[in-house]
Amino acid sequence: MISQTLREARKYEEVSGKMIPEKDRPSFHLSAYTGWMNDPNGFFYYNGRYHMFYQYHPYDSVWGPMHWGHAVSEDLLHWEFLPAALAPDEPYDRDGCFSGSAVELPDGRQLLMYTGVAKKRMPDGGFRELQTQCLAVGDGLDYEKYAGNPVLDQKDLPEGASVHDFRDPKIWRAKDGTYRCVTGSRPADGSGQILLFESEDAFHWKFRKVLAENRNRFGKMWECPDFFELDEKQLLLISPQDMFPQGFEYHNGNGTLCLIGSYDEETETFTEERDQAIDYGIDFYAPQTVLTPDGRRVMIGWMQNWDTCGVLGPTSRVLPWFGQMSLPRELSIKDGRLFQQPVRELEAMRSQPVRHDQVTFEGEISLPEVEGRQIDLEIELSPGDPERIYQKFAVRFAKNDQYHTAVSFRPYESVVKLDRKFSGSRRAIIHQRRCLVRSENGSLKLRLILDRFSAEVFLNDGEQVMSATIYTEQAAKGVSFFADGSVTMNVVKYDLEG
Repeated sequence: MISQTLREARKYEEVSGKMIPEKDRPSFHLSAYTGWMNDPNGFFYYNGRYHMFYQYHPYDSVWGPMHWGHAVSEDLLHWEFLPAALAPDEPYDRDGCFSGSAVELPDGRQLLMYTGVAKKRMPDGGFRELQTQCLAVGDGLDYEKYAGNPVLDQKDLPEGASVHDFRDPKIWRAKDGTYRCVTGSRPADGSGQILLFESEDAFHWKFRKVLAENRNRFGKMWECPDFFELDEKQLLLISPQDMFPQGFEYHNGNGTLCLIGSYDEETETFTEERDQAIDYGIDFYAPQTVLTPDGRRVMIGWMQNWDTCGVLGPTSRVLPWFGQMSLPRELSIKDGRLFQQPVRELEAMRSQPVRHDQVTFEGEISLPEVEGRQIDLEIELSPGDPERIYQKFAVRFAKNDQYHTAVSFRPYESVVKLDRKFSGSRRAIIHQRRCLVRSENGSLKLRLILDRFSAEVFLNDGEQVMSATIYTEQAAKGVSFFADGSVTMNVVKYDLEG
């Protein structure tokens, strides 16, 4: 039975969502149907389609009582909105259905596992959230909450683990047919840890072990874990809160962490070997992955930054939705690093190719037919004079006489910078991010993907990615190139059409 709370949410979103014109949404990035969106949830391939649920407040474009929004896609780029899947309508989740994941059961039903939040009065008279793990089962459209909820609560936590910071279960089916899930947790030292739980049937769970410990190395609480094998390595993706920068890594405070290592399945022991940020731009958090039917590991994150999401519409135009997902990215491991490439399905959207080869220039130039706000732009850089490497290169986009966003490269520093300070903001929000890249003699490969309200930059075939939301007016669609010194570049631009 659908609760009255969920029925009201579905009725509201159906009316409100239809009032948002397609031109006011991203073209191929999933956005909130209406209202607010944050973390991706339940990213899973089920009954021939990709399902994406998301943290959702349908009634306003600011964070509020969390529901689960729902959309499906056949190609990861064109999304069909479905009615909201979950609403905070039970005693154990009355203050929010927080993040979680999905799996298919042997009988063909889809199981959602999520964090239920209920505020409880504390001895000092204040209120704090109690977080528990809960289940709902459905057919890909409607979901019924499990009568035995919550399935994991305070009694299932290891000693010292906080019941107030216990969330974001990522569930999977093990090779032997049993189930595992990992959750974020805060131990007694106040930092973060990842807990591993096991179940024979996906409904009755027990604590297995602490899988990974922060020990105050990477921020505080660890949120939104994902745990999977990739290219003979084991990866643990985490979104830590309150990180300190380390060189060119971890500049977003509430940011992303990829731990690359090995995994002993017999003892269920994860051994860390390397760490890195997942995204080096401004807007990226809480990524979740799916294994596609053809064996690719694809990741989508929330393309937003907690420290800037209170600033809506930098051009003083408040949109009736807030929050969008990143471009789906195919993951791989090369030379011990995580690489990300735009999902290959994007190539089917390419049209009207424009190519300019061996363009050598200094100063600022524009190229014929290279413009747009829904484009895929590939640039290969090299020095115009190998004996005198240029000082700086920049590509400026979403541009008119007043606005632009830029990606620049200084070869002597090997630093790429993403800068949106001229993209229309009237507030002192985060405008710039930098990352250190590998470059020989001023060479660099750069792929820039624009979709109305966002820019994603893939460097050196995805060795690093930088993401940012922009709200510059859509008429600003110019692209120009700048060089301090002599630069030679090859440029290919595609329009991206739905």
